[in-house]
Amino acid sequence: MRPESSSKILNSAKANAFLVTNLINIRYLTGFQLSSGIVLVTKSSITLYVDSRYLEAAKKSVYKNISVKPMGNIKTALNRIKNCGVEADTMTISEYGKWKRKNKNTKFVQTEGVIQEFRKTKTPEELRKFKRAQSITRKIIESIPSMLKQGTTELEIAERIRRMAVDLGAEGLSFDPIVAFEANSSRPHHHPSNKKWKKGMMLQIDIGAKYKGYCADQSAVFFSKKKTKKQESTYKAVLEAKNKATKLVCSGASTHNLYQIACEVLNKYGMKDNFTHALGHGVGLEIHEGSSLTDKIPETSLESGEIVTIEPGVYFPGEFGIRLEDEVIVK
Repeated sequence: MRPESSSKILNSAKANAFLVTNLINIRYLTGFQLSSGIVLVTKSSITLYVDSRYLEAAKKSVYKNISVKPMGNIKTALNRIKNCGVEADTMTISEYGKWKRKNKNTKFVQTEGVIQEFRKTKTPEELRKFKRAQSITRKIIESIPSMLKQGTTELEIAERIRRMAVDLGAEGLSFDPIVAFEANSSRPHHHPSNKKWKKGMMLQIDIGAKYKGYCADQSAVFFSKKKTKKQESTYKAVLEAKNKATKLVCSGASTHNLYQIACEVLNKYGMKDNFTHALGHGVGLEIHEGSSLTDKIPETSLESGEIVTIEPGVYFPGEFGIRLEDEVIVK
């Protein structure tokens, strides 16, 4: 949930001031998208420092509680600060060294995930933008069968998806679309190729539109002939795992437990070892943010207002893969 005051950020950072250099976090705090800028959070203000290219536009576009100043003013501001948190998880060693050299009177304290933690839970306005991205994505998926013409390549389908997203009002896609015919579907992050569509093939897609910064993410599979017995049992297993886990998504749900529930279903079908990635992840201004639904990292609990994907998949190298995906708003 977007912090209402600078004190909430500073309390989380455990510092007298906080320097935000991650551009996604800057957009989140200020409402302004840019390729270069810095936010300085102090007890009395949240200030966006930009160069001359952005000065006029930023002043007109930022949230009401944000001040905008020329980039050259930040050194003077930092000279008055003894203790300042920085985003160590997204700042390079070189950048950190530069800040220390140029501001020797300031002690920089390394922090991780301060703004990202606020970003996990969404405001009603953020959810509205996400739902629009989700709606556009679903319309594209509904149109996929009409794109499957004899001789059409994966790359051509991917390009049509990009164009359709923009035509429907998106600013673009959240990530490069995954379009995988036949055996290519056994690679979860397959890059579209010149492989041509033929009648009787299957198609796995994973796509997401982006609307006013907010990402959607959905997977679907299409068959152009009757499924083989192996495809049928795999589809049934993946669908059951997805549906069972989706029903258990709620505030307080364990990320480990959700992953294990899906694994239990797939294990019943003898397919657990073919499930090779996390069950899902949070989405927002980035396609991967917030919670990760897996037992490979420390356990966390979902919070009301998060958006998470549920996307179990089963893959048989050289044969095929099936991944089905829902996006769920945690309540």
